[in-house]
Amino acid sequence: MDAQALEGHLGTTVQIDRCPSCQLFWFDHLESVRLAPAATLRLFQLIGNERQRSRPVAEPMKCPRCDIRLLLTNDRQRNTPFRYWRCPREHGRLITDFDFLREKDFIRPLSPQQLAELRENVQTVNCANCGAPIDLVHASACEHCGTPVSMLDVKQISTMAEHLRQSSEPRPSFDLSAMFEMMKAERERDRTSSSSLVDAGLTLISRWLTP
Repeated sequence: MDAQALEGHLGTTVQIDRCPSCQLFWFDHLESVRLAPAATLRLFQLIGNERQRSRPVAEPMKCPRCDIRLLLTNDRQRNTPFRYWRCPREHGRLITDFDFLREKDFIRPLSPQQLAELRENVQTVNCANCGAPIDLVHASACEHCGTPVSMLDVKQISTMAEHLRQSSEPRPSFDLSAMFEMMKAERERDRTSSSSLVDAGLTLISRWLTP
């Protein structure tokens, strides 16, 4: 894994570990909750830049600190379920990009109106969780893992970004129309390509955050 030193609360530094090819984070005990908003945005950018290089996660997995088998754990952030693999000795936990965004409450299912608008623009998207194709004509959730068609909560991300940027700078434009335009342009370049709304949102955020 690659080590990443990030800003924590109250001027502290949080060093996390990242596997870009598996799209996984390892957080030592309580590291995830210690991340400052700027660090969370930095991880959004990191995820967006590496989103196309994933590979399947192999189980069982072991704790990098004590080599004991990690336990798959289901949790909930408000109304959003997410999961991770935790060390029984509380050394830390392993979490995917998608579930990290779920944990931070930045992913939500589309409303019926948004889903109808999406169907008018694209017919197929990839599942943001497992990557399987979703035929929007006949389904609104992934047939493989059951994850509904989801997107980043762009309003919440924009609010976070606005607090971190100076008022004189232009505000980011994260909306459904921008995502649809990006996805349609992608399909024009490559008819076999079909990203997820989460991927499109992460790409927009990464472009805005990159100087």
